[in-house]
Amino acid sequence: MINDFLNGFFELGGAYFAWCNTYRLWKDKEIKGVYAPAWIFFTLFGLWNLYYYPSLSQWYSFVGGIFLVLGNIGWCILAIKYRRRLYES
Repeated sequence: MINDFLNGFFELGGAYFAWCNTYRLWKDKEIKGVYAPAWIFFTLFGLWNLYYYPSLSQWYSFVGGIFLVLGNIGWCILAIKYRRRLYES
């Protein structure tokens, strides 16, 4: 149980930073110095974790993972939006 709680805490910490990055991208409206495929990979990995954690009954990790994945998905959506805008101009 303590391992799940600690992992869930780290997932929430990651979620905080993912949301900070998403907010920064929304505010700046441009992508600089970021390797976008890494964000896509970790978003997919997070989605896998949303399947994996419940199979292990790790509910704290699962809840933290939800917030982390949502932050990563938000970042990916904004990155695609602003990248399209760059090529359209």
